[in-house]
Amino acid sequence: MDIFFQDPGAIPLPPDDVKIVELRAEPWPDNRRVKVYLEITPFLKRPNSEISLRDAQGSQVASVSIIESIEAKMEITLHLRGVDTHGDFTVSAIIYYLEEPISTGEEIEVDLTKQKRMVVDQAETKFQI
Repeated sequence: MDIFFQDPGAIPLPPDDVKIVELRAEPWPDNRRVKVYLEITPFLKRPNSEISLRDAQGSQVASVSIIESIEAKMEITLHLRGVDTHGDFTVSAIIYYLEEPISTGEEIEVDLTKQKRMVVDQAETKFQI
């Protein structure tokens, strides 16, 4: 699989070395949506990520799963659940890979819900609306 990055000097890293470079959240003027910017290091194998927004009480108000990202720089707009969309919030992100199934030489059916996550990095930051 070939992965092309915009920065020709970027060196793709193996899964264990993939890290979050930047995580930030910017509320839209309507205070109902939040733009989340996630940048990770260049990678050899496509990573998975989970991003979640929590309010000041710790309740999840938005989330997204990204499966096998092809980009190292991502911008995602999340729509906030709930009535009160003002106050302090936390955005968190994890980068992970799924454990590879063990090949026995026979054809196997992979159950993705039972594959173990191997978290390689995580980050969180606070913001206000």
